[in-house]
Amino acid sequence: MKPPPFEYEAPTTIQEVVALLQQHDGEAKILAGGQSLMPLLNMRFARPTALIDLGRMTDLDYIREENGAIAIGAMTTKRSVERSDLVKSRQPLLHASTTWIAHPQIRNRGTVGGSMAQADPAAEYPAVAVALDAEFVIAGPDGQRSVAASDFFITYLTTALKENEVLTEIRVPVLPERTGWSIQEVARRHGDFAMVGAVAILGLAGGSCESARVVLFGVGATPQRATSVEQALIGQAASEALFATAAEKAAEGLEDTISDVHASAEYRRHLAQVLTRRALAEAAERA
Repeated sequence: MKPPPFEYEAPTTIQEVVALLQQHDGEAKILAGGQSLMPLLNMRFARPTALIDLGRMTDLDYIREENGAIAIGAMTTKRSVERSDLVKSRQPLLHASTTWIAHPQIRNRGTVGGSMAQADPAAEYPAVAVALDAEFVIAGPDGQRSVAASDFFITYLTTALKENEVLTEIRVPVLPERTGWSIQEVARRHGDFAMVGAVAILGLAGGSCESARVVLFGVGATPQRATSVEQALIGQAASEALFATAAEKAAEGLEDTISDVHASAEYRRHLAQVLTRRALAEAAERA
């Protein structure tokens, strides 16, 4: 398999990237880690007139703590996140989700920004971003703007990024004290995209659920909040019985549940319930 012909660009500044995107008027593709884009090129599902390689953008490769959040440059590899002591200690949910992603060879090249911009509905990072209320920093011809994770993922493989914009940074809040977390998923093999996954964040106060966030992935076109589950938890005493009852609501409100060769929509709704219960129980233990 061979990709279609394209021009190759290797800018070194954000200004150059934005200028090239404008020049190619929506027909260019950005190459970050390339772990998703290269197969699309080889199968000719993607036919850009130009490939804009961000490999020389070393100023987009960093992990640092700023104002109660972990700021991650878009060109930071997943392997760097996995190995970061700062991420492991201050944002363990992000660290744990990284270990679910593919295999070390993929994480060595795949980037955080690339995964977020790809917006695969079965990927871990978009779901974690929604669960944590992450913020996306975007550069374009009009300057810089920020978009909340809840507004960033629009539909299947589609984000709020405009054709002449580039993602530069992801800001992930640090979890408050007495807050537990969990990520659960079912895949055909470890490292495959999830058939269904669940992310749970639970804040406890005096043994009761003070705050709750549950996000499902692999079930629809985007990561989806299980708001019915969250509402069933708030103000209630944390217990296995509560989690089982709340998890029964996991399938409520799911939009256009995916049905494909890997799993039927019915099976995915069942998995959503099972994984939500498991995630809530583990999050409560950690809290």
